[in-house]
Amino acid sequence: MVSTHPVGIQASGSQYLPQKRNNTTLSPNQELLPLSARVNHHDSLEIGGCDVTKLVEQFGSPLYILDEETLRTACRQYHDTFKAYYKGESQVLYASKAWNCLAVCAIVASEGLGIDVVSGGELYTALNAGVNPDKIYLHGNNKSRDELVLAIASGCTIVADNWYELHTLVELATPSSPIRIMLRLTPGIECHTHEYIRTGHLDSKFGFDPNDLDEVFAFVSKQPGLNCVGLHAHIGSQIFERQPHRDLGTVMVQWLRDAAKYNLELTELNVGGGLGIRYTESDDPPSIEEWSKAICEVVQQACAAENLPLPKLLCEPGRSLIATACVTAYSIGSAKVIPDLRTYVTIDGGMSDNPRPITYQSVYRAVVANKMSAALTETVTLAGKHCESGDILIKNAQLPKTEPGDILVVMGTGAYNYSMASNYNRLPRPAAVLVANGEANLILQRENYQDIIRQDCLPERLK
Repeated sequence: MVSTHPVGIQASGSQYLPQKRNNTTLSPNQELLPLSARVNHHDSLEIGGCDVTKLVEQFGSPLYILDEETLRTACRQYHDTFKAYYKGESQVLYASKAWNCLAVCAIVASEGLGIDVVSGGELYTALNAGVNPDKIYLHGNNKSRDELVLAIASGCTIVADNWYELHTLVELATPSSPIRIMLRLTPGIECHTHEYIRTGHLDSKFGFDPNDLDEVFAFVSKQPGLNCVGLHAHIGSQIFERQPHRDLGTVMVQWLRDAAKYNLELTELNVGGGLGIRYTESDDPPSIEEWSKAICEVVQQACAAENLPLPKLLCEPGRSLIATACVTAYSIGSAKVIPDLRTYVTIDGGMSDNPRPITYQSVYRAVVANKMSAALTETVTLAGKHCESGDILIKNAQLPKTEPGDILVVMGTGAYNYSMASNYNRLPRPAAVLVANGEANLILQRENYQDIIRQDCLPERLK
């Protein structure tokens, strides 16, 4: 189920603060707290120069707190390492399904990144954030006709996933204005991660089967309304292994070689994302630089072996860009002590603002923001407030002695927390603030009860 905290640790919450090692630049995905995290003279956690307890007083809880420094650092590390290690053209895309909102899209775009979107709603958000359509790529295994029409009108690139979509695009296309597409292929590469977030193995709902490549290439080559510019593949998420990504680069270059037999001049290669982050002390993901360097090197080596020109190399990290940049602050409420069994400590949120523990058995670490130097003397199970026995955020967490009103901070919540949030039990979704240099800006308003019923319709006969 939900992982436990290491037993016997008598340290304090301060152990999780970023520590510079050998004067090297920290890779955000290898940290537990945001890069700007500090403890102030009130023994309170600060992020972006803002006291977390003060943020809760001002904006309420639960509260997503996004550290701008950490997000921008991750963007720059991806951008700069691809420029440094790849001799051809490159473009880093942000996989915005991790957290798609106007502010996040605007920040990553300002750092030179493009945006990977997977729905009309994500595309609409990116466009309204001012992202250049030339740097937007639309994914999805069942894009609606309306979504395709919006994508075509915007001028973004469509990553075609299946035969039905290809035929729909042919119907919508005009030879005078070909639709810019890429082809998503399933590489058949396994990696050790949760079953639900493995997308590269053959038994996947995503992408064309590699056994159909010749037929796909032949079909696309005969469509004047389609401008196929490249290939895309993705092997999964929260991956620490190095070899699967190296294997992917080699396989994809071989596909480029095969496409040339059909006179398809493919100039782009998108190797996806999937680099993991450190959710717990035992997690050991590669750094952003290490991952990027390996991808760049293997693609260049494979192109040299096949005597092919270097394609424009794209990647689309999501979790490793945004996850560590955000924490979620909760207010602690009631406690229930079951002698010789367990102590439950409740928070004012749970599975509606973070469904990952109950969905993926995901693991997190937490600190008490107003007691950062206090010893971790209690073992408790952090329970959400929803009417579900499985609404457990962290099982057997090591915390200092807590009281109602203390502020609990859960780390690494930037990816797939807000984006998967719901109104389960009709709880309003939390607010989010962006923090930097001691300033906090609201980027998502807290929902209220009127928001909850806004889309409800009460037939006249029921009044």
